[in-house]
Amino acid sequence: MTGHAGERPAAPPAPARLNEVDCWIFDLDNTLYPAESDLFAQIDVRMSEFVSDALGVDRTAARKLQKHYFRAYGTTMRGLRLNHGIRPDVFLEYVHDIDYSVLAPAPLLASALAMLPGRKLVFTNGSAGHAERVLDRLDISGCFESVFDIAAADYVPKPFDYAYARLIERHRVRPQGAAFFEDSLANLMAARDMTRIWLRNGRDPASPGAERVDHVVDRLDRWLHDAACALARRPGGGATGDDPLTAP
Repeated sequence: MTGHAGERPAAPPAPARLNEVDCWIFDLDNTLYPAESDLFAQIDVRMSEFVSDALGVDRTAARKLQKHYFRAYGTTMRGLRLNHGIRPDVFLEYVHDIDYSVLAPAPLLASALAMLPGRKLVFTNGSAGHAERVLDRLDISGCFESVFDIAAADYVPKPFDYAYARLIERHRVRPQGAAFFEDSLANLMAARDMTRIWLRNGRDPASPGAERVDHVVDRLDRWLHDAACALARRPGGGATGDDPLTAP
């Protein structure tokens, strides 16, 4: 595993066959944008408010239930839908009514995405509208073929197998040729046969499950840019039997 805090290698460390990747899949929240922007913290607060108002409980009880549903059902939304009949679209519209101005354009990330060979997809447990607003603020909307959101997964979230199966079916993803970037280890573990890249966001690199990922990354834009540059240096810029980042 790689990418400890405070270090910046000249090139991404020993990738798991990145030269064979033809589909790059990215989580959205706290992955494509820096966690320190605290954008998701706004969503978290809005979730507690929604639970409190919808169920008529105080904020402390709402917060406790919110986290219980997240652990049990993958998302708070799914717990509210299954146990209380809450409409997902109503929930999503409320929790994504936030201040996106905390995000700024990400030119290094945009450059890296543009250089990467192959398709690029966003795979999020949020709504398509939320994803589009984030991508617009980062100025990377044009880098992606599509956004696969929670509605496209019939409101079944990562890390449930159904969500991955729907993504693979709809976008004809070959798992062995896909690289998946996520800040959630649980969501990465469910991405079977894909190359798994964990955005650790300051968490312990020895966290349970981290030993099963292929790469641990602290700064997505820098790591991805180095990877894209290395891949571009391959003879002809196309797939080869050698990994350009490990071959002599």
